[in-house]
Amino acid sequence: MTASVRQHFSLRRQQLAAKLDDGILILATAQQQTRNADTHYNYRWDSNFHYLTGFKEPNAILLMKIQDGRATTTLFCQPKDLEREIWDGIRLGPEAAVSELGVDEAFSINEFSSRLPQYLVNQSTIYSLWGEKTPTEELIFNAVNHVKSMIRQGVNAPYRFMDVRSVIHEMRLIKDEVEIAIMRQAARIASTAHNRAMRSAMNAQYEYEVEAELLYEFKKYGSDAPAYPSIVAAGENATILHYVENNATVKSGQLMLIDAGCEWQGYASDITRTFPVNGKFTDTQKLLYDIVLRAQLAAIESIKPGIQFNDYHLIAVRSLVEGLVDLKLCQGSIDGIIESGDYRRFYMHRTGHWLGRDVHDVGEYMINGQSRYLEPGMVMTVEPGLYIRPDSSVPEQFHGIGIRIEDDILVTHNGVDVLTKDAYKTVVDIESWMNQ
Repeated sequence: MTASVRQHFSLRRQQLAAKLDDGILILATAQQQTRNADTHYNYRWDSNFHYLTGFKEPNAILLMKIQDGRATTTLFCQPKDLEREIWDGIRLGPEAAVSELGVDEAFSINEFSSRLPQYLVNQSTIYSLWGEKTPTEELIFNAVNHVKSMIRQGVNAPYRFMDVRSVIHEMRLIKDEVEIAIMRQAARIASTAHNRAMRSAMNAQYEYEVEAELLYEFKKYGSDAPAYPSIVAAGENATILHYVENNATVKSGQLMLIDAGCEWQGYASDITRTFPVNGKFTDTQKLLYDIVLRAQLAAIESIKPGIQFNDYHLIAVRSLVEGLVDLKLCQGSIDGIIESGDYRRFYMHRTGHWLGRDVHDVGEYMINGQSRYLEPGMVMTVEPGLYIRPDSSVPEQFHGIGIRIEDDILVTHNGVDVLTKDAYKTVVDIESWMNQ
């Protein structure tokens, strides 16, 4: 880790400390999860823990002693172990952690339970992620009970247990320049992968062949992993919102919906594109596609600092309903259809969500019972769609068509920056790209 990166994480910890009263913060990273027998899933650190440390190894705990708005930081991590490192890879170790990560002190994770009581003596507050029933939570309460047993020695034990999620999550909601640069790269990689997948679909027999092209492109450019299970849905499968089997046959004349993003340096991208597998939209497909694209462009255009988060969803809904009325898929006035919710037969989800370290990132959507106002540095998706499942009330020509168009949007001081603009999405651009 370079000096500038160390300083970045150190500053972030101090920013958190400045928002908290005196006390002890204890935060553990994610545990390794067993896949089967003695095999683990590929390890992925906890987002909050990595946000404050940049440390990627399992079996680690961050402890911050906060006093007068400043923090002294202790890291408990895996000790150096030559035999285990031969099998599992090199560990940083406590000695190197101080200089490499910029923490004030570091100890073996094996010493956490024995050392913790001394940090808790005469502290009134413990900040953590309470309620997860983790082994770390149990160790904390054991340490508190140990300190309570020392009361006759003239010490006091913690009695306030504060959940720190909301404070960390609000910090994570506003991305700084370093985070935005990382998210741009995650978006570029995913955009390139989507463009590759469009062309590969023309010769694919199965959905998973197209998924393989996505995964290849992710890894080719250094992505850590897919940000979530990829959706590669041909034909009627595109009307299933979270379709992940990706094993059906691909047929000429179908639309294919791909919802896929990658994770790069701990941050996610999230893109959806819909395109004809043979490279040419039918007239019916184009009618529906243009409705969704108009809705998405209208929603994106409306985003700027000062509007409420829910505003762009309402704009997308109105635009979609106008298109549904034009095609006679919904009957009545625009306002009446929106009020009754009749459009939800074809559009049943929200138009977006926060994006960051998690694909559905943290941060409140409502403040004091109202949709919160957008600020520069927020990143969200804009993803309207239409899903026409076979139904006797719907003309057969529309049956089995699912369309969603999704981009990653950064709120700037002047409006927006579309991070995923390199992924083709107009009818002209898609057909031109696929038929070059």
